Amino acid sequence: MNDCLFCRIATGAMAVPLIWSDEEFVAFRDIAPQAPVHVLVVPRRHLESVVELAGEDAAYAGRFLRAAVAVARKEGLDGPERGFRLVANTGPEGGQSLFHLHAHLLGGQRLGWHPA
Repeated sequence: MNDCLFCRIATGAMAVPLIWSDEEFVAFRDIAPQAPVHVLVVPRRHLESVVELAGEDAAYAGRFLRAAVAVARKEGLDGPERGFRLVANTGPEGGQSLFHLHAHLLGGQRLGWHPA
């Protein structure tokens, strides 16, 4: 998908500093952070949303979750007094504005709850 921003980042066609990557997923800082740590975890393969992820085999979905936890550990968010939020906006009413599956990993402070 040449017009997909996250596809270009995931394939290296658009250079951004990656903070974590493996064969299937990449992670990089959000350009408009909503917390001290705000990282996007993105599959290299184009999937539109969590709905498409649910159609994949369970192992792939599990690897996506493991990638997010690996990034949380790298950012020091997994300690006993720490924590993080993992959010995947899905569809326009769910707040998704870029239609390539991605999860927002937020942390680095106590997070409140204000969903709308």
